[in-house]
Amino acid sequence: MGHGSFVDAHTISIKQDTTETQISAKYTIIATGSKPIVPANFNYDKKRIITSTEALNIVEIPKKMVVVGAGVIGLELSSVYARLGTQVTIIEYADKILPTMDSDCAKELQKSLKQMGIEFLLGHAVESVTAKSKSVNVTFAPKNGGESKQLEADYCLVAIGRRAYTDGLSLDKAGVLADEKGKIKVNTHLKTNIDHIYAIGDVINGPMLAHKASEDGVFVAETIAGQHPHLDYNLIPGVVYTWPEMSSVGLTEDELKAQGIPYKVGKFPMKALGRARASMDTEGLVKILAHKDTDEILGTHIFGARAADLIMEAVSLMTFRASAEDAAIICHPHPTYTEAIKEAALDATGSRPIHL
Repeated sequence: MGHGSFVDAHTISIKQDTTETQISAKYTIIATGSKPIVPANFNYDKKRIITSTEALNIVEIPKKMVVVGAGVIGLELSSVYARLGTQVTIIEYADKILPTMDSDCAKELQKSLKQMGIEFLLGHAVESVTAKSKSVNVTFAPKNGGESKQLEADYCLVAIGRRAYTDGLSLDKAGVLADEKGKIKVNTHLKTNIDHIYAIGDVINGPMLAHKASEDGVFVAETIAGQHPHLDYNLIPGVVYTWPEMSSVGLTEDELKAQGIPYKVGKFPMKALGRARASMDTEGLVKILAHKDTDEILGTHIFGARAADLIMEAVSLMTFRASAEDAAIICHPHPTYTEAIKEAALDATGSRPIHL
């Protein structure tokens, strides 16, 4: 236990209180994770102006909360506090929530969160945040120009992203290179520019996800052991743990368009699904994107109950480069949520979904 930093490329110092220990190893793996991004003008004090770290330790249910950022963490924590009775307002610079995820699913999620009572101020920029003893003032304005306004709340939760946590590692003493954002540069084997030093997880490029970091770790361990592992970042699923949940794997429509890949779309609404109707979880849809010519599934996006679990069927199919037809002809038990994937796949092939 302690704070580790490089003494040189083969030696690490571990400081704890007034003691210091040094260790050396044949290989070193940097896995120091990430920390929330908080601009200086937000006056982060960990009391009234907080991040996801402090949001998990509040001992009261706030009456009002302003959340800056409509990304995954911002939406998840907004959903939690809104369900507890907090009046939540989300301020987001982009013109839509979850700008890097599927637009259709994101729209349905926003609709669901609005019904919960969450207010959205999209296309707005936060100018400053000021804390008082028992409240906080958030000053914001339309990003394209306009009059500044203020919101007062019990807390301001800053959720605008995370940064690689490489502070104090003394990477320069080991000769390890990082980019201008502090992310460590690695090759396809997750090896840094120093032959025996690797880096994994949030400190390198790629999605900042716990399961991605775990797979990185296994990948490096197998590499060091002399094996030849494979890791496809395109097939790492992402989940938004609101309720209903939202999940995604592969490419979005925007990405397919940008890359000039011909595609076709299959959709199936949860309200037409027997299991969803029986459990009264009828919000959402399954959306499958397949190559227009080869029928290979290129992306799957889900908003609905158990989306975090459902996405794994799509991951399995896409790992073995299955087509939409492959997904459509697999026999699914009835009634289950997974039938929605079969139905969306049928729609993608040009056949009419059976239960629509």
